[in-house]
Parts: sequence; structure tokens; C-alpha cells
Amino acid sequence: MQYYHIPIPAIDFRPPVYICRRAVKPFVLNGRLDKEFWAEADFTEPFVDIEGPGKPSVRFPTQVKMLWDDNNLYIGAILEGNEIWAAETERDAIIFNDNDFEIFIDPDSDTQQYYEFEMNALNTIWDLFLTKPYRDMGKPLNCFDIHELRTAVYIEGTINSPDAASRFWSVEVVIPFTSICECAAENRPPVNGEYYRMNFSRVQWLVDVKNGKFQKRMNSHTGEPLPEDNWVWAPTGVINIHYPELWAFVFFSDGSGNDAVYTIPEDERIKWELRKLYYAEHACFAETNHYTQSLDELVSILNRLSPNEHNRSIRPLEYRIETTSHTFELSCPSADGNHIHAIFSDGKTICYSSHLRCK
Repeated sequence: MQYYHIPIPAIDFRPPVYICRRAVKPFVLNGRLDKEFWAEADFTEPFVDIEGPGKPSVRFPTQVKMLWDDNNLYIGAILEGNEIWAAETERDAIIFNDNDFEIFIDPDSDTQQYYEFEMNALNTIWDLFLTKPYRDMGKPLNCFDIHELRTAVYIEGTINSPDAASRFWSVEVVIPFTSICECAAENRPPVNGEYYRMNFSRVQWLVDVKNGKFQKRMNSHTGEPLPEDNWVWAPTGVINIHYPELWAFVFFSDGSGNDAVYTIPEDERIKWELRKLYYAEHACFAETNHYTQSLDELVSILNRLSPNEHNRSIRPLEYRIETTSHTFELSCPSADGNHIHAIFSDGKTICYSSHLRCK
């Protein structure tokens, strides 16, 4: 069977859209969402399986709220279920070895230089910076810390106690914009109408109760834990959260505009067309050991390999395909025709003035 380093997602481009409203009430950090501070914030859609429609329903519901002010991004989450346990106590440990809650933030929607945050029910955290997705040979910078980060956990029940009548655990995370805006547009906090690409994930392990304790359910043949469940806000169509092109759009609103204007920009949909060709180029290299300049060949690969029928064709745009023996660049005009969108073999997307394109 042919191995493809970068699988094509099994879903179409339909990321959630969320309007993050201004925080107007005083904030007291305690991990609880049942207070006035969160009253004006909407919940996200419930989490689903990371692979998207057609996969089993989640066993425990999860939803998130967000607010912002000039200084901070506020995130609150409720993780329902009675299997509330955790063991990791050291910062920057591999938190997803426990059940956890995870945050991913790409401030400029270029799919690179983004932030990851994880926490468990003991309020142990892991914050790191990704140079690019692992599929694109990215490296995690575990030494990165979100300065002045604040977090709290509230447990409706008792942690690590299978006999307790536990119902949920909830978290609050306060992220200063000064700690994440270096990778944002113009290296500054967002303003009204701008958006970040974000996603949230919940890792939930299958467990048994033995000797009064939660224990991961084991594979009787290998002696290893059974695979964890990955429940997310924005599914990626593959068991890999590091597909930032499919993360949700979080629009920052100060309440002065019409909420109807917060929709996915046409230029982001154009970038998705380039992204499909990026998947096809990598598949071509896996099969032939070279990239192709043939648009027809790339479309043929999509028709043959894409698990989702909506991704088996591309829109009729003015594509340019440039390749060497070890890299490629795909590009096409922006929605207004005044700029060029480009995507490179390492997955990075950029936008530049059409006047800079060589004729």
C-alpha cells in the first residue's frame, strides 16, 4: 500500500465561525463559567470526532466560550462526564497522557508559527510554540512560555475518585495578547473585525475502574493503552489536529458592527483551493519522487485519492505552478485581483501585491 506523508482530509472546507465579543463585566478567575462575566458570550458548537461526520458520537459533551478585551483573550470550557482524573503535575509534561483540554491559535492564518496549550484537571499546563505543522517538518519549541498566563480548574465532583458523583470539570484560561501577537498581523493585538484561526481539542482515554482507581483500558494483545478519543471544535478530517487550514475562524467584535459581516473571507476559500493542490503535489511526490507542473495531473490525483467528493475538483482560477526537484510554489490571484495568494511545499501561505509578480 502506498504511504502518503500528508493525508488528504476526509472533509470539505467548512470551518466553524465564532464571534468573540468584548468582555464588559469584572473577571474573577476560579474556573467557573456560571458567573456574570460569561453571560454575554455564546458557546461554540459541541465538540465532534476529529475525523468529522460519520464517526461515532462523542461520549461526553464539550463546549467553549470566548471573550476579549484590549489586553487578554479569555477562554472558558466545560468538559462534561464523570471520568475526571489526572496524574501529570509537572509543567510542560506531555499532558495528553491524561485526559486534557487543548487550545491552538494561529493569529495570521498562514498555518505556521502557531501556539499550542494543554491542561489537565489538576491545572497542570503545557504551552509550546510550533514553527510549522509536524507534517511539514515543523519543530515544537517546548521552552516557550505564555508570559502572564492565568489558568484555573473547577471540578463538579471529585478528581481521581470513580465512586464520586462527578458531573464535569471546567476551565478558564487567560492569554495576554502580548504573548501571542508576535505572529499576528502587524505584530499587535487584534482589532474589531479581524480574526484568528483557532481550534480546541479534548483528549479522552477509555478507562476501567480497578481497585477503586481509574486505569487506561489496555489492548490485551499489545499490553498498550487503547487509542484515545480526540474530540474537537473544528474537525480536520484526519487524526491529526495540526491541519491549521481547517481550524475555525474567531472574529473579534467590539459590538459596533453587524454580526452578519463575520463570515469566512473569499480569499480564505481561494487559499483552500491552493491547499488541495498542495495535498496533490505531495501525493505526486510520494508516488513518483517528483513534483508536477501539470494542473490536470494534480486534479487527477485529487479525483483518485480525496476521501471527500467535494475536494476532488478545483475552482477555475488562474493557477500558476512552479516546481524544482525538491520544492514547489502554487499561486493564483486574490478575490479582488490586486494580490497573489501563494502556498509553498512546506505549507506556508503568503499574500503579496500582484505588481510584484514577474511577467
